[in-house]
Amino acid sequence: MKRIVITGMGTLNPLGIGADAFHKAQLAGESGAGIISQFDASNLSCQIAAEVKADMSQWLDRKQQKRMDRFTQFALVAANFAFEDSGLELEKENLERIGTFVGCGLGGMASFEENARISHEKSPMRVSPFFMPLLLGNMAAAQIAMKWGFMGPSLDTVTACTSGADALGQALRALQHGEADVCFAGGAEAAITPLGIGSFAVIKALTTRNDEPSKASRPFAADRDGFLMGEGAGILVLETLEHAQNRGANIYAELKGYGRSTDAYHLTDPHPEGKGAALAMSRALAEAKLNPDEIGYLNAHATSTPAGDRAETLAIKQVFKRAKDHLAVSSTKSMTGHLLGAAGAVEAIASVQALISGILPPTINLDKPDPELDLDFIPNEAREQPVRYALSNSFGFGGHNAALVLAKV
Repeated sequence: MKRIVITGMGTLNPLGIGADAFHKAQLAGESGAGIISQFDASNLSCQIAAEVKADMSQWLDRKQQKRMDRFTQFALVAANFAFEDSGLELEKENLERIGTFVGCGLGGMASFEENARISHEKSPMRVSPFFMPLLLGNMAAAQIAMKWGFMGPSLDTVTACTSGADALGQALRALQHGEADVCFAGGAEAAITPLGIGSFAVIKALTTRNDEPSKASRPFAADRDGFLMGEGAGILVLETLEHAQNRGANIYAELKGYGRSTDAYHLTDPHPEGKGAALAMSRALAEAKLNPDEIGYLNAHATSTPAGDRAETLAIKQVFKRAKDHLAVSSTKSMTGHLLGAAGAVEAIASVQALISGILPPTINLDKPDPELDLDFIPNEAREQPVRYALSNSFGFGGHNAALVLAKV
């Protein structure tokens, strides 16, 4: 099977614009949380989120912004960062061999809400002529392909909070099976809207720690009370090792394994024993041909919900057994919030950065650990600890599970 490597990374998320800014903020243990600024959330139980603080006009003109929902704008900008980072010279590439795989859980939420309002208050004939392409989740991948003329395989993975990780996994498969030489893959999400926040709030999935935004996301803590919504995008350039070497590319890491599974249990809750999550991790390790004790760092899905963090901890213990005592685990969602469909891709970038730098990102706000969750969660401060292999988890509503194994090169 062909070896697949990562040669470019791009992100914009609540911790920073660009991969370098993101990495520095992680190691400093910063929080991207704050009072919601995109709309008046004062009548909601959750009034806080982790927003991307950037003027998109830096990269996109007014015409482009009008034709793209916020999540698509994020994806396109992140892809541009990844493209520049990769050093690809398109005049030397076969554009029919470059694919785009971008996951999104909810699609154009802001565009949907605005046009639904116009339809209700005025007429369906008054909605934007761009409404449908603004709404569709596949438009992130489509816009990236159109910008550079990529004509290889293209796919929008929609597996809730697993979408970004699954996009990377599907790109991995396309490259392994010879459908492409290069893929731009990752995820994007922009669901900090009245319906986006309200819909999660009514099922009590969100934190209500409105008076302490930076302390609100508390994975593995005894007093965690729900997740903090985030937004952003992460795009990685994947290519076959042979192709990367032939063009003299800078190789960051290898995407060595991908495992997926389904809980088949509940609409929103994870399996209480973490069975599906454990299966995804085991499958990723098997594909990577690694034993659990070879994984040095695990970027947990851990969203700061009582049930989710508990189930994931149980799953990790099932898979790693005695090796769990030497495994470093952290949740970067404590800093970024939960980026939903973009989470898996952004956290894959964080995992690659941990491999490269030898510094593991912390789980901030872990002042009162849940005594039932007794793994090494790297509390509050980054840790210098070189590792060779990392595993990144992503789990979503509906019981979707994905795990990625990344290797230092």
